[in-house]
Amino acid sequence: MNGVEIKETLGSGGRVFGCMLSAMGVTRFRSALAGSTMDFVVIDSEHGSRDRKEIQELCTMLRDAGIAPIVRIPIPLSHWVAMALDAGAAGVLVPYCETVEEVRECVATAKFHPLKGEYLTRAITTGEFPSEKTKQYLEKRHEDSIVIIGIESEPAYERLESILDVGLIDGIFVGPNDMTTSLGIPDEVTNETYLDVLRGVIDTSEKYGVPVMIHQQTIDTSKTAIELGARFVMHSSDARLMQDAMRKDFAELRSAAGAASAEQSEDTIETV
Repeated sequence: MNGVEIKETLGSGGRVFGCMLSAMGVTRFRSALAGSTMDFVVIDSEHGSRDRKEIQELCTMLRDAGIAPIVRIPIPLSHWVAMALDAGAAGVLVPYCETVEEVRECVATAKFHPLKGEYLTRAITTGEFPSEKTKQYLEKRHEDSIVIIGIESEPAYERLESILDVGLIDGIFVGPNDMTTSLGIPDEVTNETYLDVLRGVIDTSEKYGVPVMIHQQTIDTSKTAIELGARFVMHSSDARLMQDAMRKDFAELRSAAGAASAEQSEDTIETV
């Protein structure tokens, strides 16, 4: 899918599916990704060490594979949004937002770049553009631009409606690790307190017609997210999916050969 197809699918009440690209740093995986049936991939540059050149190469590869590249930028600042879009991203995931001001700034850049300064402020707050021609140009330029806002703390959750009132938001993201830590129940993703927050985020966002993305790590937790109403389905990460597939296949082969099960090391893939 491209950005327009992602937005059309979600806008009609459908679901899209993808994963986090947390480890992959080369473009030789194009053929594997092209056969994955994923609609989008989130390239992590918040926790992953990626420079602009690498992000640009990954965006080009993913687009060529028919997958929409979305970049999770390091922090909620507009210049990171602009750099991701300039690298060829179909959209951005803006992490850990807590104030209306930072959301407005990032959304404005995602939708109206390269407009800057006072004119950018006018565009996002009053809908005023330098001219009708400028407005049409920017709308056409960003028709496939996706902006997803990270609601990853209790304060952000409490301000969710004010954040959604900014408008032009294409998705709301919940990071389980950050959110559960903020709630005082680190990584307890089956805790009812956390699940109640997910229900609240989804119910409130859907009232605004905005789909929710929850980064779950297992089939069971991803199914739970779908059952709760998440429509922007981000399941696991490249590293975890590869590790799980290797564990499953080699455990089956060892069993078939009558070999003793290899001792599995502690899972060291970080959940983010």
